[in-house]
Amino acid sequence: MLPKSRGKVALISVHGDPAIDIGKEEAGGQNVYVRQVGEALARQGWQVDMFTRCSGANQEKIIEHNPNCRTIRLTAGPQRFVARQKIFNYLPEFVQAFFDYQHQQKTIYPLIHTNYWLSGWVGMEIKKLQTVQHLHTYHSLGAVKYRSVNTIPLIAKTRLRVEKKCLETADTVIATSPQEAEHMRSLLSNKGNVIVIPCGTNIDCFGSVNRDEGRAKIGVSPDTKIVMYAGRFDERKGIETLVRAIAKDRFKRHENLRLIIVGGSTPGESDGIEKNRIAEIVKEVGIENITQFAGRVEHEELAYYYAAADVCVVPSHYEPFGLVAIEAMASRTPVIASNVGGLKFSVVNGETGLLVPPQDEVAFAEAIDSLLSDQQWRQKLGTNARTRVEAKFSWDGVASQLDQQYMSELNQLWSKLGLLEPAV
Repeated sequence: MLPKSRGKVALISVHGDPAIDIGKEEAGGQNVYVRQVGEALARQGWQVDMFTRCSGANQEKIIEHNPNCRTIRLTAGPQRFVARQKIFNYLPEFVQAFFDYQHQQKTIYPLIHTNYWLSGWVGMEIKKLQTVQHLHTYHSLGAVKYRSVNTIPLIAKTRLRVEKKCLETADTVIATSPQEAEHMRSLLSNKGNVIVIPCGTNIDCFGSVNRDEGRAKIGVSPDTKIVMYAGRFDERKGIETLVRAIAKDRFKRHENLRLIIVGGSTPGESDGIEKNRIAEIVKEVGIENITQFAGRVEHEELAYYYAAADVCVVPSHYEPFGLVAIEAMASRTPVIASNVGGLKFSVVNGETGLLVPPQDEVAFAEAIDSLLSDQQWRQKLGTNARTRVEAKFSWDGVASQLDQQYMSELNQLWSKLGLLEPAV
């Protein structure tokens, strides 16, 4: 039986295309979030249109994911890839394209849920011209990010201004962890309405494969000890810390040790440059013979890598949430993560994994060594991790929380308009 129709919602993700292959440049957690939330909300009965920027002349303009969920690519600026730091000047075109689409389709979206600060600007502009309820998810806060980088980009001042204004003017801001909510209050503004709804993961995909199946699939022997990383090649992801940790002398006693780095890169682009830098460090510290660059892996195949691994390491300098951590946890693989941001929420230190100081290769080495040396402890942490994900981080559970919030937002909107109930 199909669920009762709940109404229309526009998920706006200007630079994070929900229909793109995960692992391409600037395609990561945000893309997964928007796609999975969109599809889960459609199962709840919402008609979900996910708006993103067209980044290729040959791209399909509309992609149907299921009967109630689709990606719509709007033209804003050149129809080619543009790095997120350079997209801001094209946002007015995106706003106009959104209104043009509504006009052409003779429709209107009463709920606008924007993702990342670029989309937040779009949402604020839409709200100036159309009566809507505007919800926003940051995915990353510039005020936090710029503390962990050596070079501050030219767009930083604009981003910080937009993030503050969005917090103060959006109807609801959705933090993905209590830690992110605290950062909003301490670093942005005391004004605005903030609630916490976490990110999720596909608990049917991740966790459906056991260790032996995973190792058979990726061609690794049962006695190999596997430490893995999954994610984009970006200096802020801390891959260098992991590589230098694995090079410590303490790992010489672990026979058949392998480091698997999962993630794609584009030659000549920033992620390709970072991948080359990491490869040079691997050579420098002398662990070429035990390091495997697995390249870009389809989401379903990634489940085999998580299942095969003894430990998944998330050494990010900062993460507002960290989808990789809960994907690994859903796969019953303990996580060793930086003690930052949303990772402090998703990973329970000593129960589902271990938290260590970011950019501390000695601390990461000690944590990895301790888990590799104790199979029983690894299994206990892995079991606890799966239990935590099932209880808090399934996509359908996240969508149910969003569904309740959306209905509340609609009621507020109809009240503003003097209507008793929404007209679906």
